[in-house]
Order: sequence, then C-alpha cells, then structure tokens
Amino acid sequence: MPYITTNGIKLAYDERGAGEPVLLIMGITAPGGVWEKHAGFWAKSFRCIMPDNRGVGLTDKPVGPYSSEMMADDLVGLLDALGLPQVRVVGCSMGSIIAQQLALRHPARVRSLVLMCPWARCDAYARGIFAHMKTIKARLRPEEFMNYIQLLIFSKPTWDDATSYAGLLDGQQQAAEGTAPQPLHALEGQAAACVGHNTVHELGQIKAPALVIGGDADIFTPRWMAEEVAGGIPGAELHLYPGAGHAFHWERIEDFNPRVRDWLAAH
Repeated sequence: MPYITTNGIKLAYDERGAGEPVLLIMGITAPGGVWEKHAGFWAKSFRCIMPDNRGVGLTDKPVGPYSSEMMADDLVGLLDALGLPQVRVVGCSMGSIIAQQLALRHPARVRSLVLMCPWARCDAYARGIFAHMKTIKARLRPEEFMNYIQLLIFSKPTWDDATSYAGLLDGQQQAAEGTAPQPLHALEGQAAACVGHNTVHELGQIKAPALVIGGDADIFTPRWMAEEVAGGIPGAELHLYPGAGHAFHWERIEDFNPRVRDWLAAH
C-alpha cells in the first residue's frame, strides 16, 4: 500500500481502476479498504482512490483531537502528491463531513460531491453516541465493539435475514482477528472531528453539484441530518432509501453502486 506525507502525517492509500479520479472517504473507525465492493464496481468507469483517514488503518494515528478541517487538508495533500487538480468526491458518514470541508476550504479541487449519511452539526443525541463509542471502545473486546457499531448502522431487516446475519458475525470475527486495530486515542481523535464539525451556516457556499444519499431508518445519523445538508447546499439532490439504515450502501448495494456511478458520470 503506497504512502505519501501530508499535513504532518504519513497517509496510506490504495487505488482501483482508471479514468477520471474519484476520491472515496470512509467513516469513523473504518479504513479505506471498506470501499472494496463499491470501488470494485465503480473502477470500471473511474480511477477510485481510497485513503486510510488520519487515525485508522495504515495511516499515522497521532494523538488528537482531530477536526474535519484538518482531515480535509490531509487529503488535499494526497491530491497534490498524485498530481490531481480536481476530483469527484464520495464521503460516507465521517467521510461526508471531510468532503464538506474539502468543498468549502478547497472548492477548486472538488468537481462534484456524493454525501452519504451526512450531517452539518451534531445534536445532543449524536454527541451522546460518539461519547458512548469512546467509552465502550475502552472497555470491550474488538469483536464486541464491532457488534455495537453493527447495531448502530444496520437496520432490522439485515439482522433478521439469516444470510445477512451470518455476514455480521463474520465481521465480528474479522474484528477479533484484525492485525491493525484502531487505538483508543485515534478513535477519540476522530470522534472529536465528528462532534466538532459544524457547517450548517456555510453549506450555501458549496457550489459543486451534490447528491445527498442515505437511509430513512438510520438511527445513527437520522434523516433530518441528511435533509438539513441537502436543504443547505444549493441545487443538491436528496435520495433516501426506505427502510434502510446507516449502512444503506450495503443494504441496497444493487441499486446504490450503479446509482452513484451514473450520477458521477453525469456530474
């Protein structure tokens, strides 16, 4: 996995495909490799760039706090190192707040935005989730922590389906056997970025075409958050999958992958 140096850290990234570049930014706790089944589809049309964010995977994990602005600047350094003046951007959850900051702080670098399960600000409920996430990270085994994350992001039908449930158990086992677990201080740094992010009064400055997409049964980042982001960005499109959770991109992958590919191709 190649590395570049940016904003005071060593940042790891991977790539799939060729063509016009798309920067894929993953959410809290997740390395860039989590994009694999999406990037594997999109790579037939685009050059997919998948960084490990500050604090996770093979990228450096300094003591925080981090901020969404800081993490956006990390990725501008990656674009500079790759010689990419402008990219399409897809950001999931925490990745969506980093994507917002890219569009606000470096607007010339962003051709278009797909913001998945985004927020422009945290309410008391969201702050409580991130606080609890830090607390249990310090107390649970990796597979138990993964179980909690799965409870947050997957909707009831996924848990009730035998095949999907087996996949959840496999994810817990992979967490137990992981060779590069995220340390507590790095999760705390990422959580600080999530809680501290507030662009609600700046969204109107985003000029890039934007697709806001999520699940209307998301309990982690509820639909009002997506609606607030879509309502604040001029001309933004909004699509919410009925009955899907925070992990709608897995629960509706057969629709999601081609939908995003086609939107990116048009924007």
